[in-house]
Amino acid sequence: MSNPVLVCALRRVDAFRALADVLKRFTQCREKLSRSGSLLQTVMALTPEVTFRQAILFFTDTDFVNGGKRRRPCIPLTLLCFSCSEGESQRCRAESLLTFLQTGAQVLCTVLLIKPGAWSHNLARILRKLHLEKFSVVGMKHTDLEPDVVLGLLSPEVKQDPAVLEAHCTYLTSGTALVLCLQRPNAVKKLMDLLGPEDPKLAQALDPFLWRAQYGVSTVQNGFYGSKSYQIAVRDVKLFFPEGLCCSNCQTLEEEEV
Repeated sequence: MSNPVLVCALRRVDAFRALADVLKRFTQCREKLSRSGSLLQTVMALTPEVTFRQAILFFTDTDFVNGGKRRRPCIPLTLLCFSCSEGESQRCRAESLLTFLQTGAQVLCTVLLIKPGAWSHNLARILRKLHLEKFSVVGMKHTDLEPDVVLGLLSPEVKQDPAVLEAHCTYLTSGTALVLCLQRPNAVKKLMDLLGPEDPKLAQALDPFLWRAQYGVSTVQNGFYGSKSYQIAVRDVKLFFPEGLCCSNCQTLEEEEV
């Protein structure tokens, strides 16, 4: 080939279907791209077996990363071989990549804060829902939120409007909140999918079974706060549970410790 190519190894839940959907949408606008002289050709592996064979051709095990900063590679270091012969090196390389591709979703921690007034009468049902969604509760505490903590939890959009900011701060400091640290594979995204939009009316329109649709009454009193990303989840766990969690240490949290 006369032109260079970019090879990417991508990883996510339901990766093959998700990437195929993205490429399908991209193909729909391909004619527009071709008229501008920047036609982009794409090829994707369609099965795990093809992915494995192609990964061996393009990558070494040290090329892979596993997410946020300070995170170690997902491949166990015991599988790396630095002093093999050429034939053995290829075999060890294949074994390391196969181990990486077979590694399942990591167990992560996230934080669910049940806002004042939302948990006192609904805690049993909420805990039941968490159990059905395969969450493990590895930390739980009552807390009276301080204003500086509340500011750290609110989004930049909320802070831009003084009236909205005051409403959130007044409500969140008006009573005792219940904070849960939850653990399961893909915990952060799963929790956010269950909570739904911060506006309960929008959540109700999307799906009446979303938690904010069931327990929220307004954008301020919407029942729940949940960590929106892995980095925020790590911050929230350290903020609310500095004494530790009632579970074996989570590898991902250990890797994020300063």
